[in-house]
Amino acid sequence: MNSSLEAGDSALTARDAKISDAPQILTFIQALAEYEKEPMAVTATVADIEAALFAPQATVTALIFEYNSASIGFAVYFQNFSTWLGRHGLFLEDLYIAPEYRRRGFGRAALRVLAQRAVNARCARFEWNVLNWNTPAIDLYEAVGAKPQSEWTGYRLDGAALRRFAAGE
Repeated sequence: MNSSLEAGDSALTARDAKISDAPQILTFIQALAEYEKEPMAVTATVADIEAALFAPQATVTALIFEYNSASIGFAVYFQNFSTWLGRHGLFLEDLYIAPEYRRRGFGRAALRVLAQRAVNARCARFEWNVLNWNTPAIDLYEAVGAKPQSEWTGYRLDGAALRRFAAGE
């Protein structure tokens, strides 16, 4: 599915990613990790991206954002579920717009595409996380009406800690 939205005075095109986009998606992931000051944290490979996003039973979706036929960013999202509402939500894992295209309305346009997908899928919510120092993103999110969920604290088990806990140690 393709979408075209106005971003400033230019049209941003959003399309569902194809398996041939996997190398570009990984490049965007690496650039996002660099921006988020974690360049060494990315261990994913093109094969990992292909398997996660394009397998027959994939539960994650990727979009590619294009401007003048050039790929300028991506989003990865999936459905979550609210037991309180009894409905799915859309959770945005990553949104990235290349630096030279920022502050031109493309981030807002990309969020609108995702919000439209959430509404079309009858999702009750559209949620994501942001690093607390990423003020340009926070400013954008608040400008579109999103509210921080400061009453919640996220937790993560990964790596050796995850394996130890799963093993009952």
